[in-house]
Amino acid sequence: MPVRPALAAALGAAALLCAAVGPAGADPSETVTVDTAGHIASDGTITLSGSYRCTAGTGPVFVSSSLSQSDAQVKHGIGGGVAQCDGAQHRWQNTGKADSEALKTGPAHVQATLMELRPSGLAPLPAFHAVTDQDITLDQR
Repeated sequence: MPVRPALAAALGAAALLCAAVGPAGADPSETVTVDTAGHIASDGTITLSGSYRCTAGTGPVFVSSSLSQSDAQVKHGIGGGVAQCDGAQHRWQNTGKADSEALKTGPAHVQATLMELRPSGLAPLPAFHAVTDQDITLDQR
């Protein structure tokens, strides 16, 4: 499996598994937003975007996103990327293809997560800086 899809899958899985915990103890100035429109290309590639702000951490920080549509229990990880945590506001954009052809234009729901992998013994542990949920519209590109 290529590195980028593996990273996106790992970030998406960590976000989905730990989202219920929420960003406990996170700095309230750290935020992540989701734009109200996402795009789906004819080949099924989905693009989601938004903005984020975070402060420095002890490990790498990532912006991940997941998308659900007709069934809120079925979430599709849509990309992930490295965040620059310098206290300034930045834009993020994630792209990816869902494993299912069930996604189409129309209403959808996105969860975006700003997550740090903090060193902790043998394996890094996720620490959430910010999590947000946003209803969006997927349009054709």
